[in-house]
Amino acid sequence: MHYYDLRGTGTGPPLVLVHGLASSANAFYKVVHRLSRRFSRVLVPDLPGNGFSPLPSSAPDGLGPRRQLEYLKGFFRAVVQEPAFVVGNSLGGAMTLTLAHETPEHVRAIGLVSPAGARVSEERFAELIRSLHVHTNADARALTRRLFHRTPVAALLLAGELRKMYGTRTVKAVLRESSFADLLEPAQVQSLSQPTLLIWGKSEKLLPWEGIDFFRQHLPKHAEVHVVEGFGHVPQMERPAELVRHLVGFADRSGL
Repeated sequence: MHYYDLRGTGTGPPLVLVHGLASSANAFYKVVHRLSRRFSRVLVPDLPGNGFSPLPSSAPDGLGPRRQLEYLKGFFRAVVQEPAFVVGNSLGGAMTLTLAHETPEHVRAIGLVSPAGARVSEERFAELIRSLHVHTNADARALTRRLFHRTPVAALLLAGELRKMYGTRTVKAVLRESSFADLLEPAQVQSLSQPTLLIWGKSEKLLPWEGIDFFRQHLPKHAEVHVVEGFGHVPQMERPAELVRHLVGFADRSGL
């Protein structure tokens, strides 16, 4: 696995940033240096088949979410090696939550930024999966518009390149292996003992809005939930300074 490992000047614990579907570590490039001023170390992995991390020879057709999670656990064992503040976006948010539930020894605090995985209706889940299947440049532009509060013109002009990103073997494997049965159970969410922050964009257009209701209902009482004006699905790309303020403020309030 390829990853960035930035030595910070802050005194906070290691911070690990986990990207979402059809994304990579580079999606966080606008926030890593800002965060390094508050935390002792900032690590940003490319999950297998994303960014600069190749697919393993044992899975030439891609890895589904469960196997991606196993590689993430291995990354914590081999590289991070101590409890970290783990922040995940989209699919990375669902993986972060599951990581904290299954291996709490790796996770000192949890940051969920537009997390996927909420148990919504089967109809809404099917609609989400359909929206992630990209066959044409028009499909790529439509999906891109759902990611932002205000879609950058450059992103729409690069629809052909985005279509390639949305159509990788890894993305196809995740869509192929994701099912309604895999969505988060209330007990998984309720079990979280770590300090937890959830950030949901008021301009969220990709995930079903019922998702925020699921998390509000089932996150422990100690969790902070913020619905933020001007945030879409990927605030690390669109509103990086504001996202950093939310993360740092939470870290301060949580004694990290």
